This record gives sequence, C-alpha cells and structure tokens, in this order.
Amino acid sequence: MKNIMIVNTSADYFGDNSKPTGLWLGELVHFYNQFKNEDVNIDIYNMTGGNTPIDPVSLSPFMLDKVTKAYYKDNDFMNQLRYAQPISEALVEDYDVIYFTGGHGVMFDFPENSAVQNAIETIYNKGGIVSAVCHGIAALLNAKNSSGEYLIKDKDITGFSNVEEVLANRDTLVPFHLQNEIKKRGAYYSFRRQPFTPYVQVDGRLITGQNPQSPKLVAEEVKKQLNLID
Repeated sequence: MKNIMIVNTSADYFGDNSKPTGLWLGELVHFYNQFKNEDVNIDIYNMTGGNTPIDPVSLSPFMLDKVTKAYYKDNDFMNQLRYAQPISEALVEDYDVIYFTGGHGVMFDFPENSAVQNAIETIYNKGGIVSAVCHGIAALLNAKNSSGEYLIKDKDITGFSNVEEVLANRDTLVPFHLQNEIKKRGAYYSFRRQPFTPYVQVDGRLITGQNPQSPKLVAEEVKKQLNLID
C-alpha cells in the first residue's frame, strides 16, 4: 500500500492583518477524492497540530462545489482537520507522496518551516513524489536538492499567478508574489493565460498545479507517477 501525506496551513490570518485566511478547502478535497477508491493510505497534517483553519471564501456559495460541500458535511473527514497531526511529528520516510494544499495561509507558515523542507527533501531524495497546488507551491521555495541547490531550480513549475492574485484582491495583502519567487529560484515558471482554469506541470517526480481549479489534475498525475514506484 502506498502512503500519502497531505500538508495544510495552520495560519488563519494574513500576518498581522485582521483579514481571515487558511486552507482553501477544495484544494484538499479534490485531491483527496481522487484516491478514495484506491489502495492508498492518506494522513493529514498541518503546521502546528490541532485545528486547521479554513479560508471562509472557499466556503462561500460561489466556491463551494458539490464535492467539497459533501466532504465539509462529513464529520469524520472534518475531524481529520480539527485534530490534525503536526508535520514535525510525521515519519516522513514512510511516505511515497507529499502534497501541499494552498490557501493564502500557507504563504505565512510554509516557506521557512524546517519540518516542511525536511519532509520534501527526504521524500524526494528517496525517490518519492513531491506535489503541490496553488499557493501550496510556497512550500517548495526553500527546499534544497542533494547538491544544496534549490529543488525547483531548472524544473518546470507552475503556481498561482500574479494576474490571479490581482483578480483575487489579495495582491496587496500577500507577503510575496509566488510567481516572482518561483522565478527567483531559477525554475521554469509557466501558467495558463486564462485565469482560474486548470493547469498542471510535471517535471519527473515534481508535480505542481496552478490554482484552485487544478488539484484534480495534480492527483491524476500523482497516480500516474505512483504506478512507476516499486
């Protein structure tokens, strides 16, 4: 049986700003849902353990699609978010896949977290799959490869675009612009010009999705790669 760890934010506000944020629930659910009939084990973590904050915008009627709503009403599933394990306690060497969800909260607690970087480096270096969607790509920014260079250097990567940040009315609240930071690490950044449409980039065992519309595509690519792991 393959083991997948999903990592969510624990940040519930935009830094010192009073505007709430958190996990974008659909980015978790649409990935998770692709594995519900598969012979895999999935464990859910966040940064600090305990309750995982959910971005209220992701629960608005316009954003809450049928699949996400069903999981949101599933108390057993939601308890995994209410009582999440802290990533610092994960036995990362046991996992074949790591997946980072988005929501703006991750911009505040993913990039500098040593447990995040250790998990990425451990799983990738042992031949596992590293995947992320939307702002979750922030987790990859400071991870290094075995040569001490940025893991995403010279890799094909996507992530939430500057245009989408403006359209989401968050461009003045974010601590950095993900598109810019990806490029600064020497990655080959690309994105779909039509905002908020699904887009995925695959560079070997590194799989990234652009936006909240992309987690299903990320999951499908992870499935393909999992079939290649002995």
